[in-house]
Amino acid sequence: MTQAPKGPAEASDLDVLSALAPELAQTFVSIASDIALVIDDAGVIRNVAFGEDPLGGSAADWVGRRWSETVTGETRTKIEQLLAEAQSSGITRRREVNHPTGTGADIPVAYAAVRLGHRGPVLAVGRDLRAVSAIQQRFVDAQQLMERDYWHRRQAEARYRQLFHVATDAVLVVDAATLSVLEANRAAAMLFGRPGAEMSGQPASAGLSGGARAAFDELLVTVRTRGRPGEIRTRGALDASGRPLLLDIAVTPFRADGDQLLLVRARAVDADVHGAATRLADFVERTPDAVVIADSAGRVLIANPAFLALCRAALPAQAHANPVGHALAELLGDPRDQWRGVLAEARRGGLADMRRVAAGVACDPLALEISIAMVADGDQECLGLTMRRVDQRLEALPPQVGELAAAIDRLAAQVGLATLPELLQETTELAERHLLEAALARAQGDRLQAAQLLGIGADNLWLRLRHHGLDRSGGDPAAPTRRLN
Repeated sequence: MTQAPKGPAEASDLDVLSALAPELAQTFVSIASDIALVIDDAGVIRNVAFGEDPLGGSAADWVGRRWSETVTGETRTKIEQLLAEAQSSGITRRREVNHPTGTGADIPVAYAAVRLGHRGPVLAVGRDLRAVSAIQQRFVDAQQLMERDYWHRRQAEARYRQLFHVATDAVLVVDAATLSVLEANRAAAMLFGRPGAEMSGQPASAGLSGGARAAFDELLVTVRTRGRPGEIRTRGALDASGRPLLLDIAVTPFRADGDQLLLVRARAVDADVHGAATRLADFVERTPDAVVIADSAGRVLIANPAFLALCRAALPAQAHANPVGHALAELLGDPRDQWRGVLAEARRGGLADMRRVAAGVACDPLALEISIAMVADGDQECLGLTMRRVDQRLEALPPQVGELAAAIDRLAAQVGLATLPELLQETTELAERHLLEAALARAQGDRLQAAQLLGIGADNLWLRLRHHGLDRSGGDPAAPTRRLN
């Protein structure tokens, strides 16, 4: 007849080992543990055996003390559970407790216990967990360091992205009532393929194709009606390869002098997300334009290295290592008291493009060309600024030549963000447009004479004028062209 299996307390009678409890404790320590305790029925420690490190030197003094008194208050319940389980079932599962030390650092120990017979003592065998805890702590520290590095990278990327958009976004100020353009910056003229002067008074969506135009108009009406910002992604004009640009367009409502206006920001979407992060960081670090995000009072929140260099050039004796929190007028100087007015203009109208401001000191002023546009940053009203020192050599040149040189300088800042063929094509387009305008101006709008000055045929001239949006003939190649201002 098969016998039923015995319970833990009946599996073997350990009463005969009760007298050998101290020797067993020492044996366990020498074989597979760091400390072993012999505990009587009252929970008092009667014998302690330990290895090379007696738990910070305190374990030798535990004899005669209750086991629960040798651990920290929050783990005392675990000792009581170990003793109760040893009395009821003869053997316990492992539990982790902490022993306090005089140095302030608790020692974690994992204990398991066995009762030696029905009336014998309890033998508790412990394993020092300090090495395991150290490894766990190093892992936690490494994980926290990785998380900090990750968030630092994310924050740096966010700062680069903000500065990049301030420097490159197309910005339009739109009349909410008529949805027509009031002002546009240089980037808008490039993105929508029309000079800024031509965009003024035209519908904001005029530079988009049919489907994109309808979606953009709907967004403008929705933002005007609800009074809350909105955004869409749509197709824009054709790029250099003939493919339609993918545009992100964001619209923010604001009021100026009682009028409701819409601030439109548009940017071309880069399909290469990972490469885009590197390129925008490189752009912000390398661009010669100073790029700044400031609060509504003109105090710097974020700036790129070119801004620090500009501060050192303007006020070398007062340059700040960290411009954050300082006013623009303080960092760059304001010998003609212009900063207050140009910042107020940007706050009032949403955009102040290509303004001239004097920096430095009154006896040696520094001329800056600045552009300011409102930046939506949650509920905070911010201003995004780009600024560049005006090269004195450009001051002596005719305005058209200076504008062409400045435009080519801005293209040079795109090195690393676009390929050489793309940059050369853009430069060629700028130069061709400039020469066409110069020839028409010299010929007082007579296209036949302008074509002769350029050494090309009238039909060729007409096609080039159409390409650059300079044709005013209504489709007649022989018609005279209105002189451009």
